[in-house]
Amino acid sequence: MRDQAAGTTVTERFDLVVGADGLRSTVRRLVFGPDANHMHSLDHIVAAALLDEQVGGFGPHDGVVLAEVGRAAWIWPFADRGPSLLFTYHTSNIDRQFRRPAIESLRRAFGPRPAGPLLGELLDRFEKSDDFLFDSVHQVRMRQWHHGRVVLLGDAAWCMTLYSGLGTSVALAGGELLGTMLERHHDDLPSALGDWEHRMRPYIDYQHDHLGPERLLFVPSTRAQQAVRSSLLRMRWAPVVGPALGHLMAASNLMKMKDLDVAAA
Repeated sequence: MRDQAAGTTVTERFDLVVGADGLRSTVRRLVFGPDANHMHSLDHIVAAALLDEQVGGFGPHDGVVLAEVGRAAWIWPFADRGPSLLFTYHTSNIDRQFRRPAIESLRRAFGPRPAGPLLGELLDRFEKSDDFLFDSVHQVRMRQWHHGRVVLLGDAAWCMTLYSGLGTSVALAGGELLGTMLERHHDDLPSALGDWEHRMRPYIDYQHDHLGPERLLFVPSTRAQQAVRSSLLRMRWAPVVGPALGHLMAASNLMKMKDLDVAAA
């Protein structure tokens, strides 16, 4: 380990190294090889910022969605702070998006027509934000999450993207299960890591392969998907059909999740 500030190098030994350092994990790169071997682009960009107050014309608890084929803008309201702003769009050239300022890439993606009052305000608010995220969307897919005494966890191991809505919960579940397996096999690290991965793998693989519906809700890829998305959202909020549809979806997901339960027995 090298301290760049002090110019010193220290060698240390650990029983186990857990790499939970995100999508572009340094631990993964050092132990498992280049990012290109594990990161699979979905050809989309996400840009997010925290707003200090709601956009004009909407109440503090209103959510806002502007969605067209290949691009969308979202406002997420919160009870205890200002809303979050999210842009997402499709691109055929990921690298080009990072060769210019983020706001310029956003304005090009949401052009070429001039932005209306609402979209214009969202773009202006993003440009004025002190802190923002601008990144490409990737899944992380790996044949194995552990090697020797190194194990990866969370986005470093299996990033399912923001579209899944599962990043935090699955990382916590994976960490809890890892602790359980280490306790159960306290004197046998290979068995602990092997059992942990054996239990986690089916659930992660399933979520990787079934991202389509979640991504469709964020940003439709075709006009047909846009029509399906609009119909689903209208049905979801209909007085009678909405609750019934919600119960059916929840029941279906619950049955599938039981088959893929990662809880330690």
